[in-house]
Amino acid sequence: MATITWKGVYPALLTPFKADDSIDFDLYKKNLHAQIEAGVDGIILGGSLGEASSLLNEEKKALLLLSKEFLPSNIPVIINIAEQTTKAAIQLAKESEANGADGLMLLPPMRYKSDDRETIEYFKAVASSTSLPIMIYNNPVDYKILVTLDMFEALLPFANIQAVKESTRDVSNVTRMYNRFGNRFSILCGVDTLAFEELCLGADGWVAGLVDAFPRETVAIFRLVKANRIKEALDIYRWFLPVLELDIHPKLVQYIKLAATYTGIGSPHVRAPRLIPDGAELNEVESIIKKAIATRPVLPDYLNLNK
Repeated sequence: MATITWKGVYPALLTPFKADDSIDFDLYKKNLHAQIEAGVDGIILGGSLGEASSLLNEEKKALLLLSKEFLPSNIPVIINIAEQTTKAAIQLAKESEANGADGLMLLPPMRYKSDDRETIEYFKAVASSTSLPIMIYNNPVDYKILVTLDMFEALLPFANIQAVKESTRDVSNVTRMYNRFGNRFSILCGVDTLAFEELCLGADGWVAGLVDAFPRETVAIFRLVKANRIKEALDIYRWFLPVLELDIHPKLVQYIKLAATYTGIGSPHVRAPRLIPDGAELNEVESIIKKAIATRPVLPDYLNLNK
């Protein structure tokens, strides 16, 4: 079984497009380079921010192969699995493993709101089909299915189910998981606006969104918290929060792509039915981004801190 520490900052990467709707691989590499330079610990492809629902499997494969070629060997590449059927999820898991993925982020079934038993059996079937390490994505707010502590209990026999992307919006769930399971599951915060709080509560990592536009600030917050330099991390976080709130809007993809455009490592192009914001909406989002850039904090030498 491949080994992933499930600690640190894992960007949920955007998929940059050109005006003609094709993937902009050069811009993707530019953003990837910025993530590496900032000190991220892994990447996630084809998540919600990556516009998974609009990507073909061959496009996901192309992004995976490019990433594996481009990245240092110590930075794992995680593939998101968000499928409608167990069969399709198993197929993507197997293909991802064959194509060199280091791990999987696994959502409950899409479209159909499975009950607890169905969700557990879905997770078990996918976990049994691959040797890759798996992070369960627990996001009942957006996907309407809560993975409860009892459900995680049922998944304990599956050694490759190793982590959870904690997006329940209840920060005390971090403590509940630790109290019930100790260190059996790594916990990574999946909501940008709760990251500081969950890291202070002991979360192991951060699956981040605005890292796509502000990678250094994101990694700095994580490393400062883990070095117990809380005041410094909090100062950066308070500056960051108005921008981080773009991550919890239904148009998070469009908004974060705008932010990445303004910081020079992205473009605004999205795939239909998404459209680039305009009018008053665009002005409001641009105002938030421009203010953040104008007041961007000076960062300490966070790369030399212990993680």
